[in-house]
Amino acid sequence: MAFDLPKLPFAENALEPYISAQTIQFHYGKHHRTYVENLNKLIHETAFDKMSLVQIIQETAGKAEYAPIFNNAAQAFNHEFFWNCMVPEGSAPQGEIKEKINRYFGSYDKFCEEFQNAAVSQFGSGWAWLVEDKSGKLSVIKTSNADTPVAHGLKPIVCVDVWEHAYYLDYQNRRVDFVNTFITHLMKF
Repeated sequence: MAFDLPKLPFAENALEPYISAQTIQFHYGKHHRTYVENLNKLIHETAFDKMSLVQIIQETAGKAEYAPIFNNAAQAFNHEFFWNCMVPEGSAPQGEIKEKINRYFGSYDKFCEEFQNAAVSQFGSGWAWLVEDKSGKLSVIKTSNADTPVAHGLKPIVCVDVWEHAYYLDYQNRRVDFVNTFITHLMKF
């Protein structure tokens, strides 16, 4: 089974002025597309060819001989997830997720503070995530490079991409500004 580049859940210019159409064109159209294309080449006519992205990630995580497959599968998954974590003008958590955020973080503001700290303090390339463990507990984690919560049995709820290609055209080296803008104006629950 070959993977397709999933359609964006919004138009390329829908996140302006916070994320430019140019950034989306490069990030989605070049970076994300390359991960999908590389994965398809790597898994062609292998046992991984019949698996979902999550299955591939779980089967290859931590196995050096499968690092290229893991990296491309995880990046394809992470990027698809990231696109679905944004909407123009964002949306605050409601219902059960709001209650859980209040239970585990004390308030939405405290969650946002912890989430922003994780994203900003991620050294180099990576991601910040709100995740849920098997017991239902929420926590904020950060992952480096292509690592992803699904490789560790965690359910991702929301994430922000802090690889430089996610923000450099619009924010240059101001990761703090990008993350704050993501949280304030784009994050979707």
